[in-house]
Amino acid sequence: MSIWDLVAWFFWSFVFISYLMVVFTIIGDIFRDSSLNGWLKAAWIIFLVFLPFLTALVYLIARGQGMAQRRGEQIAELQAAQTAYIRETAGSSPADDITKARGLLDSGVITQAEFETLKAKALAS
Repeated sequence: MSIWDLVAWFFWSFVFISYLMVVFTIIGDIFRDSSLNGWLKAAWIIFLVFLPFLTALVYLIARGQGMAQRRGEQIAELQAAQTAYIRETAGSSPADDITKARGLLDSGVITQAEFETLKAKALAS
């Protein structure tokens, strides 16, 4: 086995793995697309099984733009969910709590004793 056989093996392995990634991305997009009915989804899957390279090429040409839009929408939804989760679970720091309490004290909403109580609670946590 020469070095060129190894290079060829790596090349074809890369091509095969890339092809599998494209096929699984297409399959995911087929099931994510709500505009396709069940029969069209089944037809795309059947063609992917029996004419894989041609079907993948036709799908990417014919439906590539919609594929990108659906993926972008999914990413935006996931990002919004992640941001909401972070905001929900992130607590404020003791320094933030004390600063807020100081603002309330300065505006006259709370008394000095209440400020000291809030400060003690913030420092205890």
